[in-house]
Amino acid sequence: MPSPVNPPRTKTPDEWLATAEGQKRGRFKIFLGYAPGVGKTFSMLSEAVRRKGRGEDIAIGVVETHGRPRTAELAAQLEQVPRKQIEYKGTLFDELDVDAVLRRRPEVVLIDELAHTNVGFDLETGGSLHVKRYQDVLQILEAEIDVLSTLNIQHVESITPRVQSLTGITVRETVPDWVLDRADEVVLSDLTPEALVQRMSRGDIYPQERVERALANFFRRGNLIALREMALQRVTRAVDRTLDDYVQRKKLSGNWTIAERVAVCISANPESRDLIARGARMAEAMGGELYVLHVESEREESGKRRRTLEANIQFAENVGATVVRLKGKSVPEATAEYVSKNRITQAIFGRSAVKGLKKYLYYRALQQFMTDAPHVDLHIVTQETD
Repeated sequence: MPSPVNPPRTKTPDEWLATAEGQKRGRFKIFLGYAPGVGKTFSMLSEAVRRKGRGEDIAIGVVETHGRPRTAELAAQLEQVPRKQIEYKGTLFDELDVDAVLRRRPEVVLIDELAHTNVGFDLETGGSLHVKRYQDVLQILEAEIDVLSTLNIQHVESITPRVQSLTGITVRETVPDWVLDRADEVVLSDLTPEALVQRMSRGDIYPQERVERALANFFRRGNLIALREMALQRVTRAVDRTLDDYVQRKKLSGNWTIAERVAVCISANPESRDLIARGARMAEAMGGELYVLHVESEREESGKRRRTLEANIQFAENVGATVVRLKGKSVPEATAEYVSKNRITQAIFGRSAVKGLKKYLYYRALQQFMTDAPHVDLHIVTQETD
């Protein structure tokens, strides 16, 4: 059996992302769905057939038709790179042959089911080159070959616990979130839950003997609605990240945004925990991202205040916030610079100074912030004072 083509060592996420940003590589497009049967593989194949008709060199690395006739008809129109047969515990399995894809070197290769775990990972015996299929994809991208792939939302690592809690079904195969961040394009393959249930009832997704059980478990309408919402939020995040890159490249103003981003500005006061909780509820209601900002003072905080600040930050991390420690002589200037650069849409400040010089300085700081960050919606929350 031929030896593997440049068998790679396992890379860290930072190394993969550095490769994506710093070197020429293939384009990576993911067709994301919220459940089996929404049309991910069909959409991927349809695009490939169209691109072949325009003269592009297209090949299938691995596509699973699951016995669906229309999907199989599309796959039959494209060249298929032979798969590698691997014997594992006395059974033969067909797996993606990365070496064969690299030798064939098409312009675009189709690799279905990104979360798949490869059978028989063992370089010595000629088994799979990597443990996971997404690692195969990343190696092929490094060879400057474009990849079209598919993924269901329940296999995204950060979302898997929510899906398991919702459906009661254990998800064993996952893809790290950073792999989706590596994608150049994420496309939602969408279908309403009602239409998906009709497809399932007709036997278009699973064999008829599996239909009743599927509809009573994973394919319950409530599950499908929640899963679809998760998929929509993930695609919105991908679109917003793409827009981020565009805004920075074109040096556009900070009011271009898709997803809501809520920033809570905290201090070493115990009341900051209430602000964080308020921001978390707002971000959850908006389906947005939560940031907690603290501008570090030039003078060292006392022991008690330092402990309170660290407790506030720990609370922020516990509710899923991205914690950002800023430096600067002016709190409003440092905060305004961050929210403008990172296109924060909502900012929350606490208000405890209600009289005298402190009140004047507080409102002056707010005025400075609003001047420097005019596109941010500002929320002032009155806090109890001792």
